[in-house]
Formats: sequence, structure tokens, C-alpha cells
Amino acid sequence: MREALFIKRNRKRWQQIQENPSNHPDEMAQEFIQLVEDLGYSKTFYPISKTTQYLNGVAAKKYLAIYQNKKEDGNRIISFFKYTLPLIIAKHHRVLLVSFCLFVLFVSIGFFSARNDENFVRQILGDDYVDMTLQNIKDGHPFGVYGYGNEFLSFLYIFINNVYVSLLEFGGGILFGYTTVTGLMYNSVMVGAFEYMFYSNGLLQDSLLTIMIHGTIELSTFVIAAASGLVLAKSWLFPGTIKRIDALKKGAKEGLIIALSNIPMLMIAAFFEGFVTRHSDMPLWLKLLIITVSLIIIAGYFIVYPIQLKRRLKPHNGLQANA
Repeated sequence: MREALFIKRNRKRWQQIQENPSNHPDEMAQEFIQLVEDLGYSKTFYPISKTTQYLNGVAAKKYLAIYQNKKEDGNRIISFFKYTLPLIIAKHHRVLLVSFCLFVLFVSIGFFSARNDENFVRQILGDDYVDMTLQNIKDGHPFGVYGYGNEFLSFLYIFINNVYVSLLEFGGGILFGYTTVTGLMYNSVMVGAFEYMFYSNGLLQDSLLTIMIHGTIELSTFVIAAASGLVLAKSWLFPGTIKRIDALKKGAKEGLIIALSNIPMLMIAAFFEGFVTRHSDMPLWLKLLIITVSLIIIAGYFIVYPIQLKRRLKPHNGLQANA
């Protein structure tokens, strides 16, 4: 696009933002995002023009207008989780869907592979773990593995390990997503084989009701972690109209933000697994309550809220089309 046409299409919107800015938090955030996007486009195609200098100045003023009165870091954290992260997640919902479909596919492969090969579960989970679980089933405590060890130490180990795995899957995106996909495949196949072991002993329902106490959130983090790596891989493989290195920087930033959003969820999942799941004899209603609330949190924050926020801000985008 020629610079003159770029200016003609967006001049009225820039003037609107500069002369009559919105005071509504959602619209202020969207105005700033649009300015940053326009500035990025201008820097790419007109790096030394006055248009780029102008947009840089307007965006800087807009940034100061948003943050100059926010003296506490807590406000920025709230803004991050209220606007920045959900908008990035909404932007990459298709990648998240691809990650979820891969997860379901790999879990199914693990389940049916174990069904067709009696040695598959041992190959995936190891003889010691399988023998211990089968002995627990015979003893009438099929989920006794969750009751071993100190609660806090279990929580700490699980949390640190899962954060490491999550960041590893994000980093795998730089290798064109190969490590990301293979990591998701390994963990998902393990889940499928694990569930078949209980299914073959007539304990599938009990297994799901117990393991999903922490698994609802933990398994969701598998999908989110893989999505963060795929966002990085996508920017590297398909840069679009911008330079590959610029696309990679942007993808790395957005992928890392998605990966870091996993940390609070991993902490909650580790807490449930370390302190709560071990009480497998808890009432059915309590198990269902924990699982339902966990599902609402995941679906609400990572699916429903980003869509609603994007739709709420979308009408403001109409200024660009009319400019």
C-alpha cells in the first residue's frame, strides 16, 4: 500500500484518537492496540517517513495517558489479565483449537494402542508404576499413588516439573514446532494409556472422577502450553507480509505470554494433586463441584471471555473502515 493511501484510510481515526480520545477502558485499550499496529506497519514499509514519527508520538502519548495514573504494579497486572492476555488468546484461538484436537487425537491413540497391545501400557508408564497400581487395585485403593509422600513436597515437585515441561513445549516452537508436538504427543499418549489401565479393570468412571480433580486444569495446561509453542512455530514458518525476524519476535513475545499464563493454572493443578486428589474417598458431589468449577474457569477465561472481549471491542474497529 502506498503511504498516501495508508494515510488517507486512517487519518480520521488518528485525529479522532488524538483530539477526542475515549475514556472507556475497553476502548482506550483498543485505541492503543490499533495505534501500535499502525505504527508497526508504518515502521515496516515507511521506516523514515514523517508518518512513522507522527504515529510514534501519538502512540507514546496514548500509552502515557493510559498508565500515568497507575502508580501501583497491581493495576498493570490486572490490566494484563483483563485485556492483554485475553486479546492475545483470542487472536490465536485457531492455534488453540489445533492444539486441543491434537491432544484428543493423541489421547485416543494411547487408549486404543493399549487396548490392542497388552504390553503398551508398560512400555509407556513403566513396569514399576504399572505393578504398583495393579497392586493398589487389588488392595482396594486404586488411587493410592496420590496418597504417598508429603503433601507440600508433592505439590512443589509437581508444580516445578510441570512449569519446566510447559516452557519446554513453548521453546520447541523455535524448532518448527517439532519438539512441541512430540512433547504433547508423549504426554497425551501417556494419559490415554493410563486411563485404559483403569478401564480394563472396570474403574474408568472412578478414575475420571478422581483424576480430573486436578486433571481438568492440568490437562488444559498441556493444550495451552502446546499452543504457545505452535504460535512461535507459526510466526517462524509463516511470517506473512512482514520480515521473518520481525514475525519471529512478535510470535515469541505472544507465545511466551500464553506460556506464562499457564503458571497460575499449573499452581492450582499442583495444589489439587498434592493436597486434594489423595482424598479419593471424598463425596461424589464434592468431586463434581471441583471438576465443574475448574472447567468453568478454563472455558470461561480461555474461550468465552476472549471472544466476548474481542466482540465488545470490534465495533470500535469500524472507525478504520469508515476513515
